[in-house]
Amino acid sequence: MKTESSYEWRKQLMWGLVMVGAGVTLFLGQADLIEVDHLWHYWPLLMVVFGINKMIGYPTAKHFASGLWSVFIGLWLFATFEHMFGLTFWNSWPFFIIAGGVSMIIEPFIERRFAPNEEHRNEK
Repeated sequence: MKTESSYEWRKQLMWGLVMVGAGVTLFLGQADLIEVDHLWHYWPLLMVVFGINKMIGYPTAKHFASGLWSVFIGLWLFATFEHMFGLTFWNSWPFFIIAGGVSMIIEPFIERRFAPNEEHRNEK
């Protein structure tokens, strides 16, 4: 299977699983079998799953970096919504400055690591 078709298949599978999970959850909520109102604060974890999905397989450097940012933002949102470690939107915004700096530091390593994948894609 080509890397492009493998990536597209994985992306389609992920979206399908999310839609099935959301539909089942909403149905169970309508049937009063579960309390859906308490589940909505977990939505940032979907960003983490999508970020990890972008990072696995044979991604380009752009997909990998985008996946890292999705994971970071999802974890940050979840931590602030849950007030983990005392984090709120007000006191945790400097993490974006730190993450931006880390991103600038690791960007050359990511590009060097994924350069063969991008060259391979350009050949096809």
